Amino acid sequence: MSELHRFLFDGQPVRGAIVRLTDAWTDILRRRKDNTTSAQYPESVTQLLGEMAAAGVLMQSGIKFNGALVLQIFGDGPVKLAVAEVQSDLSLRATATLKGQVPEATGLGALVNVNGGGRCAITLDPKDKFPGQQPYQGVVPLVDAQGCNLDRLSDVLSHYMLQSEQLDATLVLAANDHVAAGLLVQRMPVKGESNIAGGAAQRDEEDQIGRNEDYNRIATLAASLTRDELLTLDVETILRRLFWQEPLLRFEPQQGEQGPRFACTCSRERVGRMLHSLGVDEIESILAEQGQIDVACEYCGQPYRFDLVDATQIFAAPVMAHTVAPGAVQ
Repeated sequence: MSELHRFLFDGQPVRGAIVRLTDAWTDILRRRKDNTTSAQYPESVTQLLGEMAAAGVLMQSGIKFNGALVLQIFGDGPVKLAVAEVQSDLSLRATATLKGQVPEATGLGALVNVNGGGRCAITLDPKDKFPGQQPYQGVVPLVDAQGCNLDRLSDVLSHYMLQSEQLDATLVLAANDHVAAGLLVQRMPVKGESNIAGGAAQRDEEDQIGRNEDYNRIATLAASLTRDELLTLDVETILRRLFWQEPLLRFEPQQGEQGPRFACTCSRERVGRMLHSLGVDEIESILAEQGQIDVACEYCGQPYRFDLVDATQIFAAPVMAHTVAPGAVQ
């Protein structure tokens, strides 16, 4: 069963979390395999998307936010777009859109950043929006502070969190056909929500970057975790091996209905909104050629069929604005 474990280091300004996606991850891969309109993911894409799913759960678990955290990687490589979406209740889904031949190499350079056009976007999409409220989105290139290309998702996200929150973070991610897992340790604010308070509090956080001895020690231990260990060892063994000398305060593990699990939010209404966005001329052209419109959800494979009557109703009814991840049917 997929599980999320959160913990604190007693008396030290450091928190952590470790996630193991098992049934939630294999469900995503099975649905992709069973989808007759798409091919099974290559190994390199499976690894990237699994790492994104694990990272999305870790990042969502560390914020107080009622809505979806959407992690996207896109660029100029054979992986046109990869998306992992995690709701505040830890339900998740993920998909990738491919073009051309996908190499066996697993780095971001070969998959999405061939000519330097790769980007990482993190979107916080509130569940209950105020009138006119837009999702918050941060977009960064796949480079470090010196402008050097980053080839690992963990490095990109650690750099993103450092820039956006002024807090040090260390991520270890791994995925295969059976497990997607991740470990996150992060320095906690010295004076509350410094990134919101601003002023002197934020300057204090900036002065702490890279200098807190407790965090640096714990981050070094976390970074020693290997990919194979993360994929094969259980959570208790990992925490004991890494932090046996550290005072851990553990929260209750989150599993089952309270833990990470696959769930798709697609619906006929949302697909209808997507078709509406294509415009009347495009829809009429498809209907004239095929007699009907068949759409399968990119995340779960659920098929949706629209005939002439259905299409007429789509354009007759008012459509509410809705934010969607680029290239993904919701």
